[in-house]
Amino acid sequence: MVELLAPVGNWTMLRAAVKAGADAVYFGVKGFNMRASSINFDIDEIKEVIDYCHQNNVKAYCTVNIIILEQEIEKLHTILQTLQDSNIDAVICWDFAVIQKCKELHIPIHLSTQASVSNSQSALQWKEFGVERIVLARECSLEDVKDIKEKTNMEIEVFVHGARCISLSGRCFMSQELFGKSANKGECLQPCRREYTVTDEEGKQMVMDNNFIMSAKDLCALPLLPKLMHVDCLKIEGRNRSADYVFKVVSVYKEALDAINNNTFSDELITKLTSKLREVYNKDFSQGFLIEYPHHERCNEYGSKATTRKILIGKVSNFYSKINVAEFTIESEGFKLGDTLSFEGPTTGYHQEIVSEVHTDNGKKEEVKKGEIVSVKLNSKVRENDKVYLITKRE
Repeated sequence: MVELLAPVGNWTMLRAAVKAGADAVYFGVKGFNMRASSINFDIDEIKEVIDYCHQNNVKAYCTVNIIILEQEIEKLHTILQTLQDSNIDAVICWDFAVIQKCKELHIPIHLSTQASVSNSQSALQWKEFGVERIVLARECSLEDVKDIKEKTNMEIEVFVHGARCISLSGRCFMSQELFGKSANKGECLQPCRREYTVTDEEGKQMVMDNNFIMSAKDLCALPLLPKLMHVDCLKIEGRNRSADYVFKVVSVYKEALDAINNNTFSDELITKLTSKLREVYNKDFSQGFLIEYPHHERCNEYGSKATTRKILIGKVSNFYSKINVAEFTIESEGFKLGDTLSFEGPTTGYHQEIVSEVHTDNGKKEEVKKGEIVSVKLNSKVRENDKVYLITKRE
């Protein structure tokens, strides 16, 4: 079966990804990956992260895919040695300093999409340098992917969901130019997501149908999955997202892959699963370069188009495991029977459930309000200090 690869940026996301059915996860070490703004893991957490993955039959890949500066070489070697000692399954990289050290340490190498490999000749050249898997440039079409796989017989990894960069596979200098934060060091502030007005030197403005001229819609290759089953790995973008995003997106793609393998993948299922994907962060969906040049596939507003929103309403103060009841004080909006709550924490990961039973000191209630201490009956274990969210429809 094709491998489903999930993004994780902290323990809550990691446990959510594993619970949702990911076959592998990729994560970063603080300061040495393309998502510097996500929480990431400290170097002294690496072994625990990898051990947890392996105990759950999940592969662990570490991204070391930034440009390495001369003064960072010593720290790089320390990180790679720690990864080897901790039995990392592969390192995702493209800087030759990383590749060379991985070869010395016999760590499997997955070439980052930052290398922009979009043809078989380039892939074969990287193979000579010891690369086992190519994460293809996101500018490849379905035909390109198929041809590169057939002509190289290498492991091929393809992005199927998440944010798309307006630049070639993330090689952008806008953030560095405007804010002094380099995208190629993992610090991108995403100026492309903003609304722009084009004005000439005389002050005349160009009339446009959409001023978000560089804000690409998110990639969603869900309908195309049957045409990608010949690749080795399907990758979900989103280490800057939240645990609910990871859980729901991974769950959707896992269900889709199972349906393909069981010959039950259908238009009806695509519609149902796409609706679930829209519940969490998205900037509307596009099939990107997989089908055609997506010059017209631009978002038309700032921020997420998710159909639901999370409202933080409290934190679990007690969990009574014998009766599966979570107790917490409502700190903001109240809720009622039939509403949906979610619980997030570094050990729980992510759990979502429709409220079927709630109690206060006055007994069973159909509706509870801010300030009340409530006990909610659940179908799954959560933990003390887990954050509790009310999930509502976004207007």
